[in-house]
Amino acid sequence: MIPRLLSFELETQLKEYPIVTIVGPRQAGKTTLVRSVLPDYAYVNLENPDTRQFATEDPKAFLKQYPERTIFDEIQRTPHLLSYLQEIVDRDNVNGQFVLTGSHQLQLREAVTQSLAGRTGILHLLPLSIAELYEAKIEFDDPSEYLFHGFLPRIYDQHQRPHNAYASYFQTYVERDVRQLIKLKDVVLFEKFMKLLAGRVGQVINYQSLSNDVGVDGATIKSWLAILEASYVIFRLPPYYENFGKRVIKTPKIYFTDTGLLCYMLGIERVEQVGRDPLIGNLFANLVVLEALKARFNKGLASNLYFFRDNQGHEIDLLHKQGSELTGIEIKSSSTWNPSFKKTLQYFDKNITQLAKLAVIYSGNAVEFSDGVKAISYKKAGKLFNDD
Repeated sequence: MIPRLLSFELETQLKEYPIVTIVGPRQAGKTTLVRSVLPDYAYVNLENPDTRQFATEDPKAFLKQYPERTIFDEIQRTPHLLSYLQEIVDRDNVNGQFVLTGSHQLQLREAVTQSLAGRTGILHLLPLSIAELYEAKIEFDDPSEYLFHGFLPRIYDQHQRPHNAYASYFQTYVERDVRQLIKLKDVVLFEKFMKLLAGRVGQVINYQSLSNDVGVDGATIKSWLAILEASYVIFRLPPYYENFGKRVIKTPKIYFTDTGLLCYMLGIERVEQVGRDPLIGNLFANLVVLEALKARFNKGLASNLYFFRDNQGHEIDLLHKQGSELTGIEIKSSSTWNPSFKKTLQYFDKNITQLAKLAVIYSGNAVEFSDGVKAISYKKAGKLFNDD
């Protein structure tokens, strides 16, 4: 098992809350994490049909078997249990009593809000980060390798071939979960939608264009996007338009939460094809944006990540908001430094709003310039987004 950075925050929150809930995509390592960090906790897998039936038919008798220090895995399968857990933790008043995991935000969010408000810490576990791979002595020289292999722990633990692994992952988890949630009738149509979405990665969403190309109405497109986001298949990067009025774009961009799945949906079968793909700049941006998101989530922090684009074409790839301060980041797949990489950052800092930090994340070596701009390797990108 590759050690996870979220372990520290999990242990901290167990001292602060009676329940800690960990959410994230399928196969990101939630079960492995909680069972390795908490070996003395009882473990219940609610994906098991018999277990789930008992929990559904007689929740009080079911929970009597687990009065304390228990992990309930895939709790979204039995959300009614949360109200009973509320009664238990209110009665016992003990921190670290239960750990819940779930792989679907929508099913959990409402139930947690209603039953466990103030009683649970909520953590997000995404697939492995570059920093976690580095600590496990796994490192690639070329960003194409990270993009192609993706970051699912099983790829590395089981030495799986990425393209085959993600083909199985898509059919086993993504399609299955979507079918359960929206009663999908035409799997081929949904796969077409996913491939078209992959081809638009890193772009502002155009709902009408997607609707026309897939052949379904706009409401269906929005519903499918919401399900994919709630299942942690995609991440919507929101625009930053605070106090800027009508001059700026107010529609989010789409990124995939695992670049291996993204490469699979783009039909990339070998690592050599990644660097030649016309979308390499967008693929690299996806890698960096998700490293930023993982760095935030692994510290138990909110995303606070945005992009900026105005109607004159000025664009910042990534903005990180900390209090009233903004860090501006440009993302370039190039390994060779070019002074032009700074231009949009400096324009934004001078003409739109002041930036506390200006950084360019690229494939080359770290450099700190006299004008305050930092050039940072994508391998170290995560360090820029912690509040430490």
